[in-house]
Amino acid sequence: MISRIKVKRAIAENILVNDPKVSSQVISEYINVTRRLLDLSKADILIQCAELLDKCEIIPVSQSILLLAASLSRKYDFQIFDSIIVAAAMESDSSILYSEDMQHGLTINKITIINPFV
Repeated sequence: MISRIKVKRAIAENILVNDPKVSSQVISEYINVTRRLLDLSKADILIQCAELLDKCEIIPVSQSILLLAASLSRKYDFQIFDSIIVAAAMESDSSILYSEDMQHGLTINKITIINPFV
């Protein structure tokens, strides 16, 4: 029997094959979680992250993203970091935002939030 972790890993790896756009906020959250869960040095975590995101377009947090995030936070009552992630997806003209934590199926402008693990 395949473990749930292995299934989730395969799904995530499949998403990464398509060279997605990734918000720098997502990278920060990934590093924080990885630090807590894995017994790796800080340098090894950063190297692993860089290699994992090798073919991804990284969307930096900008002033315009922060202002859009403030508007989204007010309108949808998102958490601050979720607002930044959604705003980055909007600024990068994405149509799908993969998130395990946000409301699956919610559409904001032209972006649909999808939980790939459902």
